[in-house]
Amino acid sequence: MQIKNITLPLPLPEYNKDDEAATRRIIEQAIETLAINLKKLEQLESNVISNAIRKKQFLLMGAKHG
Repeated sequence: MQIKNITLPLPLPEYNKDDEAATRRIIEQAIETLAINLKKLEQLESNVISNAIRKKQFLLMGAKHG
C-alpha cells in the first residue's frame, strides 16, 4: 500500500473562507481514504480467517475420532 503525504496549506493572518474550505476538503478526503483502506483491510482479514477455518474443517473430515 502506498503512503501519501498531504501538506495542509499554511493559514493566512486573516481569515479566508476559500482556504478554510480547501483545508476542510483535504481533511475530508484523507479521512475517506483511511475509511476505505480500513474496510479493505477488514475484508481481507475476514477472508483469511474464513479460509483458515475451511482448511481446518477439511482436515478434520479425514481425521478418525475415537
